[in-house]
Amino acid sequence: MTQPDPALPDPSQPSPSFTAPSFTEPEAKALLATAGIAVPRGVVVRDGDFSAAAGLTAPLVLKGVGPLHKSDVGAVRLGLAHADLPGEATAMAARAGLDAYLVEEQSAPGIELIAGLVHDPGFGPVLLTGLGGVFTEALRDTALRLCPITETDARQMLASLRGAPLLYGYRGADPVDVDAVVKILLAMGGAGGLWERLNLGEFELNPVIATADGAVAVDARYIPGVHEAAQRRPVPDLLPLFEPRAVAVVGASTTRPNFGNMFLEFYKAAGTPVVAVHPTAGEIAGVPAVLSLDAADVDYALVAVPAARCPDVVRQAGRVPYVQVMSGGFGEIGEHDLEAELVSAARAAGTRLLGPNCMGVYSPRGRQTFVGGGLGEPGGIALVSQSGGLAGEVIKVGERRGLRFSRVATVGNAADVTPAELLRWLSADPETTAVGLYLEDPRDGRALFEAVAGCRKPLVMLVGGRSAQGRRAAASHTGGLVGDGRVWQALADQTGTTLVASQDDLIGVLSYFQSHARRLPFGDAGGVLVVGPSGGASVLAADVLDRAGLRLDPLAEDATGELRGLGVGVGSSLANPLEIPVGPRGRAELVREVVGAIVRRQPYRDVVAHVNAQSFFTYGTRAEPLLEYARALAAAQEDVRARVTLVVRNAECAPGGVEEEVRRIVAVAGIPVYRSMEAAAVAVAAGGRHGTA
Repeated sequence: MTQPDPALPDPSQPSPSFTAPSFTEPEAKALLATAGIAVPRGVVVRDGDFSAAAGLTAPLVLKGVGPLHKSDVGAVRLGLAHADLPGEATAMAARAGLDAYLVEEQSAPGIELIAGLVHDPGFGPVLLTGLGGVFTEALRDTALRLCPITETDARQMLASLRGAPLLYGYRGADPVDVDAVVKILLAMGGAGGLWERLNLGEFELNPVIATADGAVAVDARYIPGVHEAAQRRPVPDLLPLFEPRAVAVVGASTTRPNFGNMFLEFYKAAGTPVVAVHPTAGEIAGVPAVLSLDAADVDYALVAVPAARCPDVVRQAGRVPYVQVMSGGFGEIGEHDLEAELVSAARAAGTRLLGPNCMGVYSPRGRQTFVGGGLGEPGGIALVSQSGGLAGEVIKVGERRGLRFSRVATVGNAADVTPAELLRWLSADPETTAVGLYLEDPRDGRALFEAVAGCRKPLVMLVGGRSAQGRRAAASHTGGLVGDGRVWQALADQTGTTLVASQDDLIGVLSYFQSHARRLPFGDAGGVLVVGPSGGASVLAADVLDRAGLRLDPLAEDATGELRGLGVGVGSSLANPLEIPVGPRGRAELVREVVGAIVRRQPYRDVVAHVNAQSFFTYGTRAEPLLEYARALAAAQEDVRARVTLVVRNAECAPGGVEEEVRRIVAVAGIPVYRSMEAAAVAVAAGGRHGTA
């Protein structure tokens, strides 16, 4: 492209305004040319002198140059001859008051795409691509990835579009040069791409015209932005947070029981060395007290005083590695100055701040707790949550379902210690085998993205408020199409992480990770085998697993003889899902024999066994046949390398305690239990996804 103007702004310098474009289209295209992205040949014309355009080949495009939406004011004309330029420019000037024009060679028709960059307020630079031109807003057929992307990311983005067949040849049409489109995406969002070199607000190419001969960016828009560089701290030693030598509680009362008193009781019940902080008392509820926090020899302090008093308390924490501020009344209600004062107080004292507005830490191994009812058995499941209430539910419900926790941290406003820091530490924690995240606000989503991408342990995320978070007004199509839920999903897709939609699924996936920890990751061998009674239930199971993206591989042909010899397939086909008789009169050991016969001949990554609890108790309440089935399934898990999962349908029809006993029997063999095929499908899909990014 001919140099459009002799002087271009420096893209690395801050723009004076985020909302007003400071780069014209010719200037933006000059940046594209330096990045190796093809643009039409063109020149900038001023004062009505079109002689500089004489070397361009018609048909031509005439565009107005300036801070305007060209299509809104009629400042774009296509298919022009050289002789048309002066008259069209005069008419354009009358409509939009222009004195500069961009004249370009008109590109050949092709598939119109959009490729855009936007600085997301939570996650930083995000790349978007999809169908462009007039279809951008009408169809919203786009895909996202957080920068930097890889070539695999770029190709997956294009393949995921509903309009992807248009790129690869549709109804006899020639395929476009997909490699050229991938090259543009990498030049924008890949390592060393424009996203790193620009002071990014929004940068959009719409349309990019893709043909069999290449891809050309025919329109470009660059809106610079000003962003503070994120400060990365080294991963702190979080062991004192989860396993403190002793704990101090600030805010317990000698006269009126409050949250501080409640936590004193929790720590007393857990056997945690604890001291109260009180300006006058020598002890509270049998717990010794000191006059101020700087007199407490502890690793962890819990502060439960009114928000306005919290900074003064934290200033006394110079000897305490970690201070948790339970109190609310900070940034979550708009008191950002008070929250900033709290953070400054922590930094001045040399302590790290958990919260504010959070419930604290739970770690049976370290006698840390924020929930009543005692400590559960220590295990390998970690949880980082922005909600203390939800974390408490996951702990209590999860432990009832057999989860055993290593570390749980609630972060509230995450004003200092962030989810990203916690995840980076947990990734290296020898006591943690899998991690769950519940988040609402990413709080430095760029660091979180890097931490998730770097985590090699099974990880599942639940995100709240994905459809309700506020967005600044977007000045481009790209900015308008990048939404909260889509960025979280892009993060999950890009890192091979499971993003679930409910608390129950969060617990279910963590249960799967815990049960099959020694069998993760599994690799790509095999799909899913489904065995159970009732053809109808099995057909529905196949539908559910298919929607979850799971593959039901057919049975090996040489297994049919042995299966028929076992009495399977009488009156039904030998297929996957496989119907086997399970019930009060069935032979429990059959499930072990069938699974062994199939998996010995053909690798399956997962075996999902489903059973109808109601059928065992229709004519009585004898539980033994169901328990025998559970024992046989546990034995099957010991026989095979595949990961076995049990679905107990209609469990509410079993007498009290029976479901719990089934869970206990199969847990010994590492088999998770679910009440629905839908819940099991989410968990099994998560297990298949781990390690595939």
